[in-house]
Amino acid sequence: MSARTSGPLAGVKVLDLSAVIMGPFATQILASLGAEVTKLESPEGDNMRHVGPMRNPGMGPIFLQANQGKRSIVLDLKQPAGRAAALRLAGQSDVLVSNMRPQALARLGLDAASLRAAHPRLVHVSCCGFDQDGPYAARPAYDDLIQGATGIPWLTQAYAGGEPAYAPVTLADRVTGLHVVYAVTAALYAREKTGQGQAVVVPMFEAMTQFVLGDHLAGLAFDPPQGDAGYARLLTAHRRPYRTRDGHLCVLIYNDKHWRSFFAAIDAPALAQDPRFATHGARAAHIDAVYAEVARLMRGRSTAEWQALLDAADVPNMPMLGPAELLADPHHAATGFVRRFDHPSEGRLVGTGVPTRWSGTPPADQPGPAPRLGQDSHAVLREAGFTETEITALLHSGACHQAPEETCP
Repeated sequence: MSARTSGPLAGVKVLDLSAVIMGPFATQILASLGAEVTKLESPEGDNMRHVGPMRNPGMGPIFLQANQGKRSIVLDLKQPAGRAAALRLAGQSDVLVSNMRPQALARLGLDAASLRAAHPRLVHVSCCGFDQDGPYAARPAYDDLIQGATGIPWLTQAYAGGEPAYAPVTLADRVTGLHVVYAVTAALYAREKTGQGQAVVVPMFEAMTQFVLGDHLAGLAFDPPQGDAGYARLLTAHRRPYRTRDGHLCVLIYNDKHWRSFFAAIDAPALAQDPRFATHGARAAHIDAVYAEVARLMRGRSTAEWQALLDAADVPNMPMLGPAELLADPHHAATGFVRRFDHPSEGRLVGTGVPTRWSGTPPADQPGPAPRLGQDSHAVLREAGFTETEITALLHSGACHQAPEETCP
């Protein structure tokens, strides 16, 4: 396989030692931007391969989405020959991305210090749970744990009452994954100027702490504090999709113009004169009462009636959609963002395109299907300069696995 020739990262070789969601989500974005991403997997494969539903073993839907445009090589890093092969691949890469614990990377000789001593142009990105200078450095980290440690369940309890709950998306993994993407691209830019790669550590705990406190530091932003933590507008129990006469609608009446237009549209001069609604500051100070009044008003009309009324008044609103409705949304149909394509082994699939638009170096329209476990092992090794004798020895020793030919595209 030759280097990708489409997209702003065309020609960049990424060795992906990550698994589950954070790292694979990041490297999938890099692949969609044109990078040549080789996913190095254990003989068992990425855990997300096995989360169904699925048509064939090892090809679950989360894996299929997070690993488009990559190739898969299986190397057993517990075997010396597998580690040696991984080291050779790393030395021919521009970027290495891993979410193994740093201590495990060091035992394998795949840590930044070991690799960059021999390959100073390598950009080595370690995705980990915590900054390695703190007491949590060696602790395991998963999305649920990081959500809890950075206040997401606390916020849901403050918002909705009752028992605390995690956000029902892999929020910490995906937010941190976006940090990985800009870390890679910025480090590559720095290398163009200096000729040197570097080691970058991207910790989940710090990334999500920044993410949460950006909204909710509030009075704790001052020393001494000028009040409690928490952005009141985000925490009011009335901040939710409004119930209409026959459904729900998401509405945000935000600035002074929106409020004037809203009151004029519903012919409510008394509310327009209510000092609680008069200014942004007054509304913020009475946010529970303000949102509760809107909730009361919304129950008086159908969803379609409200949409027509609010659109005419230029008051921001959007429907509340589920995943199936989101896939069928007319905006996505018009832009082609939701795509249907054929996978060589999994048949017809549904996925999303690249959410950015490029005028000069557009990414490929379709990054390519997610790989079956080890489907590219032989090809990757051959392109890296391994002889057929070396490849055969790796395969026979069990240090490398190649998917059977009939399962390969």
